[in-house]
Amino acid sequence: MKYGLNIPATAALDFVSLGALIHRLDPGIIPFRKATECAIHVSGGEFNCAANLADCFGLKTGIATAMVKYPIGDLIAERVKAMGVRPFYKYFEHDGVRGPNMATVYSDRGQGVRAPVVFYNRSNEAGGLLRPGDFNWGEIFAGGVRWFHSGGIFAALSPTTPGVIIEGMKAAKAAGAIVSFDLNFRAKLWKISGGGDKAVETMNRIVENVDVLVGNEEDLQLGLGLQGPDAHAKSKLDPTVFFGMIDAVVKRFPQVKVVATTLREVHSTNHHSWSAVAWIDGQTYAAPTAELDVIDRIGGGDGFASGFFYGLLSGAEPVEAVKLGWAHGALLTTFPGDTTMATVDQVKQFAKGGSARVQR
Repeated sequence: MKYGLNIPATAALDFVSLGALIHRLDPGIIPFRKATECAIHVSGGEFNCAANLADCFGLKTGIATAMVKYPIGDLIAERVKAMGVRPFYKYFEHDGVRGPNMATVYSDRGQGVRAPVVFYNRSNEAGGLLRPGDFNWGEIFAGGVRWFHSGGIFAALSPTTPGVIIEGMKAAKAAGAIVSFDLNFRAKLWKISGGGDKAVETMNRIVENVDVLVGNEEDLQLGLGLQGPDAHAKSKLDPTVFFGMIDAVVKRFPQVKVVATTLREVHSTNHHSWSAVAWIDGQTYAAPTAELDVIDRIGGGDGFASGFFYGLLSGAEPVEAVKLGWAHGALLTTFPGDTTMATVDQVKQFAKGGSARVQR
């Protein structure tokens, strides 16, 4: 046992995530009200981790999710396949007019002093229609699974999605897997899903089943209702507030062995100071601070989570696992889109203190 976790050594699937797939329309630095064209990125917080672990780190991953039989669904499914992720789809038929739909996220990148802007069209979203019983977990996990992951965005989509998460977590536990959850608190989503009190009640029910928790001090306070110092009182790079809340996390959820988060100070849209920290089985670990020239910040947190999970799954020393997550998240902000374009060698080099010198 390492990190306080009993991670299976081998299985047919290294990692399975549960969440909603979306497509993100990205006009680059042009605001949407002036846009004339967009790039299309396939995303989803939970999917991003599975895609990163497959494409960059070479793990065998899967995604349990909703899929609609229409051209947008075809586009998304093609990208899932291209990233090397094995899909476990619950299919829905599109009525040709109203859906159900694969959700659309709109996000311009901003520039300099102008911040990025994100808004949604998740109307009649297929992912929100998922309910317990839609996935045959026994079949999905038949060859074994090492790690199962979901997140707070999927939990906020509808009254039924939290039950799907808990069902999947319990089945994964029974199959011997480690269970992780990214709190990913999104005020816009919870505002239409019952508000802050509903978020706290829902997230607490889910986290009772979790071994590894990802989330910053704001996620812990707003998502779990834990009391802590003013999250805005210190520099965003100071881990004191985060570490100061660990006792409250462990007291409420004694089975949690790992809590990790990124630390980010935003100087401008394109200049971030970036670090990461983790509490692992009673000890604290921190990555260095890097100055990032950001192209697209969306997906950076998922980049950290997937690199960190890779470190734990590969048996790296705790501080090295944190650095792998930190390095991969940093690299991910240098690419357009939500999923990785990095190689594992690039990640390992940066984690060791590599530079941006030309590689010849």
